[in-house]
Amino acid sequence: MATDDLSKGSAADVSNPLFIHHLDHPSIMLVLKPLNGDNYSTWSRAMRISLSAKNKLGFVNGTVTPPSEKTKPDDHATWQRWNDMIVAWIINSIDSEFSDSILYMTDAHAIWEELRERYSQSNAPWIFQLQRDIVSLTQDQLSIATYYTKLKKL
Repeated sequence: MATDDLSKGSAADVSNPLFIHHLDHPSIMLVLKPLNGDNYSTWSRAMRISLSAKNKLGFVNGTVTPPSEKTKPDDHATWQRWNDMIVAWIINSIDSEFSDSILYMTDAHAIWEELRERYSQSNAPWIFQLQRDIVSLTQDQLSIATYYTKLKKL
């Protein structure tokens, strides 16, 4: 949603990304497993799903941009509050060993891009290990459902 579109809906309109739900707060954990450096793809997918469900994905993908602080100060203040909330959610969803490196970044989109650039790089040895695990997986005493779940996980 472009900046101009934000002012068309009110902050009380749930379809507006600036809508603030009374249950949203900075200490919410949006994902079960924090980013630890090795799980970027699953962490990123889980975060995108959670942010999309809250209609906040545009803050991290760059489609919800800050309104002008001069011409739309109220919209800008609301955008800033949401940006800060999403920054807090991202920080809360990262292992503390890694979160310190982004703690002083202030833009959710910039943080998202930094994490993508840093952790989405392919890891050839890890891919080789996964391929080897897939090839060597056998059903043995596992139920079909358990075997299939393990296979899909790999």
